[in-house]
Amino acid sequence: DRIRAIHHALSGEAFAPLVRRDAPEALLEALTLAHPAEWVDALVAAAPAEGLVHVDADTVMSPGTMEAARRGAGGAMAAIDAMVAGEAANAFVAMRPPGHHAEKTRAMGFCFFNHAAIAARHAQKAHGMGRVAIMDFDVHHGNGTQDIFWSDPSVLYASTHEMPLYPGTGHLSERGEHDTIVNAPLPAGADGEVFRATMENRILPRIEEFRPDLVIVSAGFDAHARDPLASLELVEADFAWATRRLMDIADRHAGGRVLSVLEGGYDLQGLSSSVAAHVGELMKG
Repeated sequence: DRIRAIHHALSGEAFAPLVRRDAPEALLEALTLAHPAEWVDALVAAAPAEGLVHVDADTVMSPGTMEAARRGAGGAMAAIDAMVAGEAANAFVAMRPPGHHAEKTRAMGFCFFNHAAIAARHAQKAHGMGRVAIMDFDVHHGNGTQDIFWSDPSVLYASTHEMPLYPGTGHLSERGEHDTIVNAPLPAGADGEVFRATMENRILPRIEEFRPDLVIVSAGFDAHARDPLASLELVEADFAWATRRLMDIADRHAGGRVLSVLEGGYDLQGLSSSVAAHVGELMKG
């Protein structure tokens, strides 16, 4: 339903210039850019031919899950390739399931493979991009992305998120081995003014200072005021503003390259209208 709502939101005349492509299915070896091969093989082997398999209380595999998850990662990598080839200035990968809760060796929070992390590694390995910045404005902290890049000085991970909230990580004190983890927890009820001030004061200066060769956005829209799973009060204009500010940094340091991958968002109206605002800004790039 969320993908259908997004497709409907992007079907208007304003979005007609978008180049739309099907996401390819990532090879298993590509998934090992962010996850150990043994763990990838075990997770793929656990996928059911019929029925459901519970990885944890809320992370469930059906017969179609592995293809969907592999296309999420494959779409993110294909978008990087398209940007490098000059076929696109930037890209939005509208795929389910999400990825930012997937740790190196743990699927959780509806996530199986970490699409943003795989894309970052692909950009570095296949295209020689030295520094990648990942900005995560999902209302939940991306514990998986933090876990994968905790000791990697070549990737900056920054996150705004409601706290306390699932999964319980993302404290200010969590900074990584090379001070390249930048967490900015927000209290329940925080609105766009608080979000923008936090971005201006804590997040954006660090990304600017990092001078990334690529900006990846873990674009969760569950910080929207309509979302039923959280208590932040952001609106469409706040996501558009954040997108524009990240694009400005990418223009200065990354040749304008911004890859956005869909994460959370549980109210169809809030999700689709926020995606429209987000993609509308990307199209101005």
